[in-house]
Amino acid sequence: MRKAIFLFAALIAAPASAQLPFLAKRGAQPAVPVQNPADVLRADFAMQSGGTTVYFTPGSSVLTPQATVVLSAQAAWLRQHPEVPVRIEGRGDSTDTRDHALAVGARRAQEVRHYLVLLGIPAAQVTAMSWGKERPGAPSATTTIVLQ
Repeated sequence: MRKAIFLFAALIAAPASAQLPFLAKRGAQPAVPVQNPADVLRADFAMQSGGTTVYFTPGSSVLTPQATVVLSAQAAWLRQHPEVPVRIEGRGDSTDTRDHALAVGARRAQEVRHYLVLLGIPAAQVTAMSWGKERPGAPSATTTIVLQ
């Protein structure tokens, strides 16, 4: 009998929604994180186009066959979203001097921009820049496409 009284007292002391979740306020919606529309676009771009990064051979700014495949998929997505401005961030090799890394990153970014324009992306939609050694690429060197 004592156990039953204790259980009854515990149920009275706790709020109804804590006791039985199905007694929560009617019409109350569970907390759902609000997604930033730009983040949704970025995630869709990365998923649909196979990523946001194009890899180059170290020391080179010539597009590899693998890079052209990725860029073709990225261009297809960008053609469907002409309202989305794009920034291409060229990166130099981490082993380069600062000036050389900046120059290589700029050539890589321009090469990617030029290729996207050839694939039908309006030139006004795409800007290019170089991070050089400030944000070096992976050992295989990269250029990243950032949706703004």
